[in-house]
Amino acid sequence: MKKDHSPSKTYHDISKRYPQVIAALENLGTTVRDLGPLDEKTSHLVQLAAAAASKSEGSVHSHTRRAIKAGATREEIYHTLLLLISTVGFPQAMAAISWCRDILEGEGGE
Repeated sequence: MKKDHSPSKTYHDISKRYPQVIAALENLGTTVRDLGPLDEKTSHLVQLAAAAASKSEGSVHSHTRRAIKAGATREEIYHTLLLLISTVGFPQAMAAISWCRDILEGEGGE
């Protein structure tokens, strides 16, 4: 059974304690995505790649979910991360793929 993943406990706690910060962050993300010619799915795949390159497991989880919601396929998500091999290295790309598999193959995945 597919189940929507909710944000992490930390994200939930910070959003309760500092709702203005989270609102500003979400507004910034929407504003930046809406400024340019990239469609929503491509924008989320770029952000997924950045999350992977910055070695942020939580961000990879979040941006994998967002990319799926925007219509990205499993193949597009894997390709996005495989493209990082020559930039961030094979071990880091494989780590990011393992993190995105938590979402793709977990309860909230495809």
